[in-house]
Amino acid sequence: RQVLVLGLDGAGKTSVLHSLAASRGKRSAAPTEGFNAVCVGSEQAQMEFLEIGGSEPLRCYWRMYLPRVLLLVYVVDAADHARLPVAKQLLHQLIQNDSALPVVVLANKQDLEGAYCITDIHDALALSDIGDKRKMFLIGTHVAEDGSEISSSMKDAKELITQLVLETE
Repeated sequence: RQVLVLGLDGAGKTSVLHSLAASRGKRSAAPTEGFNAVCVGSEQAQMEFLEIGGSEPLRCYWRMYLPRVLLLVYVVDAADHARLPVAKQLLHQLIQNDSALPVVVLANKQDLEGAYCITDIHDALALSDIGDKRKMFLIGTHVAEDGSEISSSMKDAKELITQLVLETE
């Protein structure tokens, strides 16, 4: 029940993972140097999330792990407008050869000033071009800085991911 978590460096993948696992949000500022695995349990399933760092030298590993997973969670920084074209290009390249792999895009950092709304993220990532047959979801998320309870959007994301894992098995 492995879920792959990818996205550019600085998108907030580690923070998202920890809030899914702990039900408490706390932003992580340190970049992932390599891989990060976290087990997330819900009433219905135990899932292993594998995060691969998003810096350029690590991106070559992304494609190697795709065939082994049930689901791709792709995290983008909704406030980093300049890097959205790169995030779009990498996402499209990643999934072009697997039309059945479900994808959950998390438009993270919705709490930051200037963050794109869901519609703008949908357009910036050209999600309509990815195809109608694939299960594709886009959720706006944010992780609290102070360790408070996770946002309702993170709870929704966790429920959706759990549901998709159960359906895909």
